Amino acid sequence: MMRRRIAAGAAVVLLIIIVLVINGCLKSQKQQSLKDYNRNVGEIALEYDTQVAKPLFTTLAGAAGKSGINVQVQVNQLLVEAQKLASRAKGLSVPGEMTDAQRNFLLALDLRVEGITKIGALLPTALGGQSAQAAPKIAGDMELFLASDVVYSQRVAPLIQETLDSNGIKLSTQGSRSLPNLGWLETNAVVERLTGQSKAGGSASVTPGTHGSALIGTAVGTNTLQPEPTLNHIAGGGSPTFTVTVENTGESAESNVKVEVDVTAAGKSVKASHVINSTQPGSKVNVEIPVSGVSVGVASKIQVEVASVPGETNSENNKSTYLAIFGE
Repeated sequence: MMRRRIAAGAAVVLLIIIVLVINGCLKSQKQQSLKDYNRNVGEIALEYDTQVAKPLFTTLAGAAGKSGINVQVQVNQLLVEAQKLASRAKGLSVPGEMTDAQRNFLLALDLRVEGITKIGALLPTALGGQSAQAAPKIAGDMELFLASDVVYSQRVAPLIQETLDSNGIKLSTQGSRSLPNLGWLETNAVVERLTGQSKAGGSASVTPGTHGSALIGTAVGTNTLQPEPTLNHIAGGGSPTFTVTVENTGESAESNVKVEVDVTAAGKSVKASHVINSTQPGSKVNVEIPVSGVSVGVASKIQVEVASVPGETNSENNKSTYLAIFGE
């Protein structure tokens, strides 16, 4: 009887060990599948930002004076890349807990493909002397990129991050942004950037009186940045939103005033910009410029510049340089 009891106890212990080992293997397998999905989504999102979004808007901003057909060809090549990335995303192995994130990820990529398709089709018209007709449509189609960014930032990334956190996985989710700034939603800004004209159907003119803009200050959240050589410490991770204060220092109203932020760290430069629709003499305007992909935990150089307006003769106060370390 004693031997039987010992044997039965040993069997129970062995069974418990087997169950624990199986559960451990299943948990490890589940965590690995979640990690793999997060990595795959991050790779696709980063490739879109660097290989499609950035060259797309560089091409559009440099289209002035070029053949509409040639620019369309360049955009169509980027469309092919966007379609490949969307197809790659559809072929991902998706863990059950990531189903909602995957559905929204595919939606974001499909919106971007649709945006590139529609804008590319309008470029020959916009650059062929009919910008007044095409620009409003292009500005409207830019909302597809904005919608995709909202879906990604408010659904895709949070859903992935919540799933990782609930499974005890200490990883972050890759951000993604397809629309560099909200200026592309404005018809006049689209005309100026595509054709070099200040408004549909006309070219820039300089009114009498002095003209100029000044960079008054830059902040991230509640932190007002101090110019170099001061080292600023900024919390909030690698996707900060810069609030830039610009003043119209001239005697005339100005339109389409471009403000650009360039963050350089660890050999990588990330840029974002915004176009102020109009400023009035003596008035100050706060512009919010989100920047994604900033390196965290290393020294960064931040350059903020307000582009010179037509007729401006002194631009020394249009830019400033800051040093900072971005933390979580």
